[in-house]
Amino acid sequence: VRAKALSNLLKIPLNRVRVRRIAIGGAFGGRSEVQPADFAAALLSIKTERPVKLVLTREENATSTRQVHDMVATIKTGVKRDGTIVAKEFRVIYDGGAYSSTGPIATSIPYYVYEETYRFPNVRYDGYRVFTNKGIRGMYGCHGRAFLAGNEVQLDMIAEELGIDPVEIRLKNGLRAGEETATRSKIISSGFEEAVLRAAERSSWKEKRGKLPRGRGIGMGCVAIMCGFPMGFRSGSSCYVKLNDDGQATIVTGVVDNGQGNESMMVQIASEVLGIPVEEINLVNADTEVTNLDPGAYSQAAAFVGGNAVRLACEDARRQILSFASDKLGVPAEELELRDRMVISKRDPSKAIPIRHVVRKAFFAGRPIMGVGAYMPKIDFGREWVKNPYGQMAGTFSFGASVAEVRVDEETGLVRIERFVAAHDCGNPINPMAVEGQMEGSVAQAGVATVMEECLWHEGFLLNPDLLEYKVPLACDMPQIEPIIVRSHDPEGPFGAKEGGLTIRMNAHSAVATALYNALGVPLRELPATPDRVLEAIEKGKGGER
Repeated sequence: VRAKALSNLLKIPLNRVRVRRIAIGGAFGGRSEVQPADFAAALLSIKTERPVKLVLTREENATSTRQVHDMVATIKTGVKRDGTIVAKEFRVIYDGGAYSSTGPIATSIPYYVYEETYRFPNVRYDGYRVFTNKGIRGMYGCHGRAFLAGNEVQLDMIAEELGIDPVEIRLKNGLRAGEETATRSKIISSGFEEAVLRAAERSSWKEKRGKLPRGRGIGMGCVAIMCGFPMGFRSGSSCYVKLNDDGQATIVTGVVDNGQGNESMMVQIASEVLGIPVEEINLVNADTEVTNLDPGAYSQAAAFVGGNAVRLACEDARRQILSFASDKLGVPAEELELRDRMVISKRDPSKAIPIRHVVRKAFFAGRPIMGVGAYMPKIDFGREWVKNPYGQMAGTFSFGASVAEVRVDEETGLVRIERFVAAHDCGNPINPMAVEGQMEGSVAQAGVATVMEECLWHEGFLLNPDLLEYKVPLACDMPQIEPIIVRSHDPEGPFGAKEGGLTIRMNAHSAVATALYNALGVPLRELPATPDRVLEAIEKGKGGER
């Protein structure tokens, strides 16, 4: 994305623009768009003929880089007496800051992730993005979390009115595999029901709901996330792999690792296909000079799209290895397998040859082993944000359910999140430890943020631009986190895999908000749940307001 933008603006060929990924701890959507500073640094470098590095102060970083949209939402829901949702109506106003940025996308995503979760046959969604005298707003990783929290709290209010357990009303309305969303995206695989049930069981929902002492609450939040979402302009991913004459492999792909664990994920996929240990696979990635095009490590495309491209490239190389080994061993290729650096006959293991010998013989025969693979998710590219918002939005969808337990000090308004159970449907996890790490990080970023993180603006000025005034969660603020991996095996994903944890980052806000509603008996109509807002809600509850 950056290479093409710089090429267009500076009017220089793409082969003279090189973008390389540097080691960073995370991106969370905030680095997925070209910034004015990118152009300024490149132009200064051309003019001065020297390297240029842009270093921002904490205040500059807070005011000039992308932030999540503030929003005001009005939500109406029509239900039958048994809790079945029959209609939804939304009116949402987004604070877009002073720049257009990813405006139409940012206005649409909160609704789309909600419609992927629940079934409602009739819907109207009006989204407005307004310009204000503030910094850049864009596709931050937890985009739309307040919108989702509002929907989930309202669902709890409906369940209470109808005398239905909040878990049951979610199970009744959750989408299953084979169904379609309101805008006609088919759900390919779904672990929704299992995620809800396992989160409820692990958290002792039945034993605690409605039985906790005053000031304590338990709540659930659910959501679905698209995998391989093109956002209107992205394509698929491609990869090539070459076998070296020592039997080791080199993978070349544009997939970026911003801290998610994508590099190890790609190496693991290659290892599984080629029968080579992970330590004997070299990875070259995220360098526009040598790697192929890739949609980037956002929109949950790394595993589902990039991982599939790696798998297909390695399968291409695998076919070549088996074909050549078949001639040498006198065994049909379909009766051979790659395992432990060897090509082995499935029927007669004594017939085997090291992969490195096959590679060397193929090279000297003029048939070097090089595999190429490309993957394009099965989506409707004719789908448009406003005029034609119908058709398959993404290759597949992952599902998640979270349960939070909170304690509220009714004298001070302070909220403590004590326990957080997160169940995430990631298909078949390629690296379970990395998936659990993503889930735990999601709770830290989005769950605990529900009670503390907020940018305070006044007349165009950010009042808390540093980490002294802008409170971020510390280790002492973290709850007990219990991640649960739900396996649903997606037929399109590499080895059945889907994205690895974003549902928790999106529903963590909702879980805390519904837990607060359970603890206070009155919904918070504004987040984050700062002490003053909690105390205000308590006072309204005493006066009988809802």
